[in-house]
Amino acid sequence: MIDRLVVASKNPDKIAEVEQVLAGLGLVREIVRGLEWPDVAETELTLVGNALLKARAVQSATGLTAVADDTGLEVDALGGEPGVHTARYAGPDATYSDNVTKLLEEMEGVKRRSARFKTAVALVDEHGKELTVEGVVEGEITTERRGEGGFGYDPIFSVGGRTFAEMGPDEKHRISHRALALRALAAALATDPGRR
Repeated sequence: MIDRLVVASKNPDKIAEVEQVLAGLGLVREIVRGLEWPDVAETELTLVGNALLKARAVQSATGLTAVADDTGLEVDALGGEPGVHTARYAGPDATYSDNVTKLLEEMEGVKRRSARFKTAVALVDEHGKELTVEGVVEGEITTERRGEGGFGYDPIFSVGGRTFAEMGPDEKHRISHRALALRALAAALATDPGRR
C-alpha cells in the first residue's frame, strides 16, 4: 500500500481515469491533487521511456511517489503509427477531435483495421526506486466515430464490436490498456516486500 501518490499528468481526463482505476485496486491511501511542476517534454522514443521521464520529474518536483503513463495507439495498416506520437498525431496543439479526424482520413478505404492500445506505467517512489509495467488491448479502428463516453481515440477504437466511447467507465476499466497496466503495477507491488 502506497501512503501518498501523485498522478504525473496534467491531462484531467487521464488523471480521472487513473484515479478511478487506482481507487478500485486499493493500492493508494491518498492521491495528492493540486500540486504544480514544470512541463515535461516527452522526448523519448518509447512509451516506457516517456513514462519514466514524467514519473522521475514529478517525483523530484514533489518529493512524493509519482505514477505516470504514456499510451500509444498502434495501427497495423499504418506500420504501427501513430505509436509514441499518439497524443500529437495531428500536430503539437492537436485536440482529441483533430487526432481522430486525421486517423480516420489515413484509414480511408483501408480494409485491414486491426490496432492495439499500449500503455506503459512508471512508478518512482520517494526513495527513487523505479518500476515499469505495460498493458495492451487488441481492437480495431472503426470507420466512423461511435459513442459519447471516454476521451482521445475512444470513439473509434473498438473491442468486441463496441468502441470504448460506447462503454460505461466500469466496463472500460475492466478491459482497457491503462487499467491492465495499473493492475500489473498493483500485482508487481504486492510481490515486492520492500514497497509495501
